[in-house]
Amino acid sequence: MAKPRFAFLLLKEHPYGREMLKQILSEGFIPQIIIEEDSDVGTEEREKFLKRIDGHPIAPEISTQIYGKDISHVNVPIHNSEKVMPHIRDLNLDLIVFGGTRIIRGDILDFPRDGVINSHPGLLPDCRGSASPAWSVYHDIPIGSSTHFCDNGIDTGDLLFRREIPVKRGATYEDLCYETLVLAGVLMKEALIAYEEGRWDDLRRPQGESQWPTFRNAPQDILDKVYEKLKKQTYQHYVD
Repeated sequence: MAKPRFAFLLLKEHPYGREMLKQILSEGFIPQIIIEEDSDVGTEEREKFLKRIDGHPIAPEISTQIYGKDISHVNVPIHNSEKVMPHIRDLNLDLIVFGGTRIIRGDILDFPRDGVINSHPGLLPDCRGSASPAWSVYHDIPIGSSTHFCDNGIDTGDLLFRREIPVKRGATYEDLCYETLVLAGVLMKEALIAYEEGRWDDLRRPQGESQWPTFRNAPQDILDKVYEKLKKQTYQHYVD
């Protein structure tokens, strides 16, 4: 199979999407279009994520990464069908790739021929929703990232890849957030390679059920306990 024709969606300059774009461009996967959501919510999410990975390097800005490449690059006020579909309706897309977005539903999910895929900084189905590294430490869930198809649920679509991160004693919360960010980009790159090689049918499988709820953003009291567990090294899934 050939490389997929795809659109890449992310919140404006979100470090998650910047890293993912760097990873997929490194293997020659060039989006037809990049659509960034430029919104107050997007700014808030970006700043929140930057705090989570404080002290770690950030991939170059989107405009720097795509300089000299034949890629359309547009901004919308929100990633919904009304704002996004006019930009992609006339494109013959195989896929849409999410690189750090809000929850997106509607016509966008049904448009591309072979689906919409996302990488999530948690092990699915055990850690769905927001702030996965925090909730993983808090509930003693193994830490990792997953690449999955998007449906109308929250992180509930079929899996392509799921990989655990070996957590060593002394790792900080910021380390874990950064490592899941990088792994999410790597898994998306591997997913696109597998698409090109025609292996998706062999890889795709249902997630199954989880004993945990879909998590919301971790409040400060939860984060305080996460920092304490990592400081005292009482998290149950260290590899050393």
